Amino acid sequence: MAKVAHSTPMLHVASIERTIAFYEKLGFRLIDDDGCRPVGWARMHCASGEIMFLRAEHKIEATKQGFFFYLYTPELEVLREELFMQGITASEIRHPPYMPSGAMSLIDPDGYRIEVGQWGEIEQAKWEQHLVNRATVLKMALRPGGGT
Repeated sequence: MAKVAHSTPMLHVASIERTIAFYEKLGFRLIDDDGCRPVGWARMHCASGEIMFLRAEHKIEATKQGFFFYLYTPELEVLREELFMQGITASEIRHPPYMPSGAMSLIDPDGYRIEVGQWGEIEQAKWEQHLVNRATVLKMALRPGGGT
């Protein structure tokens, strides 16, 4: 059976040049664009993901998009301080149950919400345990009579 092999979120933005400058501060790097001026589309990568930006033909209404990014970093406090030094405001670091090592939020130039969580040893251990538990449940469900 044929399957998709890759996923690239695409986001409409007012100014791709401004957006590139913002996302570079988060650790993304520009890998491709359409070569036009002004830029019509651009693709950026980070350590294990990518995003594309398309120049919007209409007013951006980020609050109506129902969309936000959840990014991960191993050094949340350092990232927050570096963003602050570059003029980017981020929330205080909080420690919700789903991200005990910490999380913060910020808003990009078009008003899109970005959450950044610190993926630490606690989160990794919980995720690994979740995968073990899930595999056990699935294995039992696949046994004859296991789903009843």
